[in-house]
Amino acid sequence: MSKLNVTQKLIKEHLLKGEMKPGKEIGIKIDQALLQDATGTLVQLELEAMGLKKAQTEVAVQYVDHNLLQTDFKNADDHLFLHSAAQRFGLWYSRPGNGVSHPVHMQRFGKPGKTMVGSDSHTPAAGSLGMLAIGTGGLDVAAAIAGQPYFVKMPEVMGVKVTGKLPDWVSAKDVILEMLRRYDVKGGVGKVIEYYGDGLKNLSAMDRHVIANMGAELGATTTVFPSDEETKKFLKSQEREEDWVELVADEGCEYDYHDEIVLDDLIPLIALPTSPGNVVPVREVEGKEISQVVIGSSANPGLRDFWIAGAIVEGKAVNNDVSFDINPTSRQMIQNMIDNRAFANLIKAGARFHQSGCMGCIGMGQAPASGTISLRTMPRNFPDRSGTKDDQVHLCSPETAAASALTGKITDPRDLEKLYDMKYPKFEHPEVEIINREMLVAPPEDGTGIELQKGPNIKSLPYIEPMQEKYCVPVMLKMGDNISTDEILKAGAEVLPFRSNLPEISKYSYTVIDESFYDRAMEAKNTHGGHIVVAKDNYAQGSSREHAAIAPKYLGQVAVIANSYARIAWQNLVNFGILPLEFIDIEDYEKIEQGDLVYFRNLREDVKNRNNIKVIVKNDNGKKEEFETKHSMSDRQIDVLLKGGIINEFKDRLEEEDLKA
Repeated sequence: MSKLNVTQKLIKEHLLKGEMKPGKEIGIKIDQALLQDATGTLVQLELEAMGLKKAQTEVAVQYVDHNLLQTDFKNADDHLFLHSAAQRFGLWYSRPGNGVSHPVHMQRFGKPGKTMVGSDSHTPAAGSLGMLAIGTGGLDVAAAIAGQPYFVKMPEVMGVKVTGKLPDWVSAKDVILEMLRRYDVKGGVGKVIEYYGDGLKNLSAMDRHVIANMGAELGATTTVFPSDEETKKFLKSQEREEDWVELVADEGCEYDYHDEIVLDDLIPLIALPTSPGNVVPVREVEGKEISQVVIGSSANPGLRDFWIAGAIVEGKAVNNDVSFDINPTSRQMIQNMIDNRAFANLIKAGARFHQSGCMGCIGMGQAPASGTISLRTMPRNFPDRSGTKDDQVHLCSPETAAASALTGKITDPRDLEKLYDMKYPKFEHPEVEIINREMLVAPPEDGTGIELQKGPNIKSLPYIEPMQEKYCVPVMLKMGDNISTDEILKAGAEVLPFRSNLPEISKYSYTVIDESFYDRAMEAKNTHGGHIVVAKDNYAQGSSREHAAIAPKYLGQVAVIANSYARIAWQNLVNFGILPLEFIDIEDYEKIEQGDLVYFRNLREDVKNRNNIKVIVKNDNGKKEEFETKHSMSDRQIDVLLKGGIINEFKDRLEEEDLKA
């Protein structure tokens, strides 16, 4: 491995444990940590449970960007709690309304050559700066903040050569939609996507952010770009040129997989409901009437993205049947939009401006009308994520979104040349943006004396029992492929205010799939001591939301049996003491049904010794089936699982260190 690609250089520089062999577990040093409020409240409670005194990372930042609507006391109380916890444990605090975590972090804290973990699945957006940035469960982030290595299976690296230049009316969103068209939502599992080639000089750092952000939708471990002159230009625009270092692949380095994107060949694309991988050319669906357009989110957060929309609608009015919603990604963004007139152009055209934050992306307002199409520049369109049942969310570029807002129907933006005699507007990025640091609160030197402010909705985490040797539990659900975390524990204004209240948020477990789940699970917990669920491929794709593990665990979930798992979800299950089993023969999926009783014997011993796990299934008619499953956990993860999760394991380690001292 004498000639290294960028991913390998980043891992080698930070490797603490293991070997850089694909599929083997490695432990890497983490330089930075990112938390957002929908998951960060749980992380802060975990830091409290661990007894942490002060963050050990170079930088850790607690953002408040998801739960901004204050319809009662819950979110406001959580904001106070997060501020006090950030001060107590030594984290920066980004106040409510300052902006979406990923672009703000890129502007203020991201550095080429650094590693980062974040309790948000779109953390890989920072790969646009030449960072190794990985989205993961909050417990992994808490451990990293406490100074522990981050453990992950060494990924393979897919090298994507980029050549050419984007045509008019085509932008970075179409690049990542093209990748999703080719690979769907699980084509990146176990891989880092690394982009290289001469075409990168035609993609700005924020263009790269768009692509890296939605690499999460490919299921990739992360996305990596080199740190080059475009990176330097971006950092200079943020008055941080001194943080730039060059980081490029060695000439002649190798990749495990190869692909190429010729930018000149790309066309406007759109992802149809209900998956980011359901991508077709805009031409195939043009003409369908729409009721809403939303521009913004971490998937299209750059100044160019808002400016281009404003330039397209300048001097015009959006269609009377369309709600034209703008989610500015930060206060700094608003100031710059005012300066370059994008704000005025959008307002005059009929845009509705919302707070700087994630907002409609996670169903926090801006739910579309029933039975209508909503076009969004966001990263996900899973069922019910918008807050409207049977929603019809389509994902597209700002160009396609703005063009469609004018016409009232899905429109290929290239048609604007004929419809409005319009030439493609050309964006010139300012050499230095207007900078806003006012809503970032630095941590004190010593926060040990600061009390955590806990409102009545904030509950400390319960103790999780270690895994037992024997179980006899029912199958609560049998599901299919690509079940998302939004279906396991949905987001939205109704649910997310309970993210720091486990007993309450657990009532929403799997309700998108089965509204009776909570009642049935509680009955099973009381009568059988728990339950399991069954699925096919790519179980729990989507967000890093560890509530999708801890809430089912609170309801007694012992294990999941699936053909395969999304990476973050698989780690979250282990971290909270849920056994992630895999079918050895997928045909055994047909031998188990919802309502069956499942028996496990010698479970701890078999897990520890890496034996196949025998599953004995009995249905109401007395019919009996048997089959074997396996697990793919490392020795470290086995120890964590048997103890009931990583909090128990971490507390044991601290006690051992205290005894030695």
